[in-house]
Amino acid sequence: MKISTKGRYGLTIMIALGKQFGEGPIALRQIAADHDLSEAYLEQIVSPLRNAGLVKSVRGAYGGYMLAKEPNLLTAGDVIRVLEGPIQPVEGIENEEPPQRELWMRIRDAVKDVLDTTTIEDLAQFTEENPDNAGYMFYI
Repeated sequence: MKISTKGRYGLTIMIALGKQFGEGPIALRQIAADHDLSEAYLEQIVSPLRNAGLVKSVRGAYGGYMLAKEPNLLTAGDVIRVLEGPIQPVEGIENEEPPQRELWMRIRDAVKDVLDTTTIEDLAQFTEENPDNAGYMFYI
């Protein structure tokens, strides 16, 4: 399974919003500048996140985006499913021979487990200096 830039940038948006949770809305312009990303592309990505109820927008001079729920209630899996679709290592698992089907299902389940147990709060609190700060190791 390969995560596209859409999924990666979507997580970048969510982590930035998670880091500032409770401090009001953040403009996409700021997130784009902080991470050297295209603001126009982030605008395309944030729309499905808003439609899915993961973020909410605030209009006005001090407007922007904020998480729709507390960061500990949102997972990386929520974001990836909205932006990338279902989590599948290969297409047509049901047509595979039993040994391969079992392998693909185990891989799928392992990836789902990591994505669904990693919260936006975990990611927002992660630091390279102290990876135990988030209490999480990221490997599959």
